[in-house]
Amino acid sequence: MIRISSFIQALAFGSTLLLTSAASRAESAAELMAKGDVSDVAFRPTEALKYYLPAEKLEPRNVGLLLRIVRQYRYLMSDAETPEEKLKWGGIALAYSQKVAALGPNDSDAQLAPAITYGKMLPYQGSKAQVDAAPRIKAAADKALRLNPRNDSAWHVLGRWHQGLANVSGVKRALGGIFYGTLPEGTYAESIACFDKAIAINPHRLRHYIEEGRTYAQMGQVATAKRLLQKGIAMPNVEKDDSEIKLRGREALATLR
Repeated sequence: MIRISSFIQALAFGSTLLLTSAASRAESAAELMAKGDVSDVAFRPTEALKYYLPAEKLEPRNVGLLLRIVRQYRYLMSDAETPEEKLKWGGIALAYSQKVAALGPNDSDAQLAPAITYGKMLPYQGSKAQVDAAPRIKAAADKALRLNPRNDSAWHVLGRWHQGLANVSGVKRALGGIFYGTLPEGTYAESIACFDKAIAINPHRLRHYIEEGRTYAQMGQVATAKRLLQKGIAMPNVEKDDSEIKLRGREALATLR
């Protein structure tokens, strides 16, 4: 009887340990994410990944966590000094972006993740890769907006997409079609409309004003371009790449007479 009682007690204790261990694992993932978040908001990607990557092993299908990891690899891409390094980190960010998009079919930010990563990689890629990425960026941004029409980042991506393609000359478009495939059409009017929507949703992000200003600069509408560029440049830096975006704005402003 004593042996049976001891066995039952041991079994009950073991079950409690299993339950406690499971709860501990879930809690430790949350704790790791919380610690990573401290480094994330301070734009310290290497440090943030020390917490996020172990958390991923515990919760590999956590969409919020994977979006955080994508962001860190994009930050590392921004900090990299050579095109080769930028593409290396961008490639990792893209793999995670595609993973999170597959895991979050109804999450607007998850669907937008590949579009943002493709966009950041474009300046360092060859023409074929750029042509291949163009329709993928548009499709991802469109899906993100279907899920959440108030996603200002998606409107921004779509504005940049139209801005870039509207600026492609007929000769370049024809050559691209011959060698790499058909390049989608973009228009300045659509670019302006997208940035206007982004600003209406979130007027506190300097990137919206600067990129809309750059679109107006490409259109030759100097007064409006200057107003928007100056407004964005005067706003405080809040996001990781705000200083880089301001530099682009200043370069555009310097070309206006």
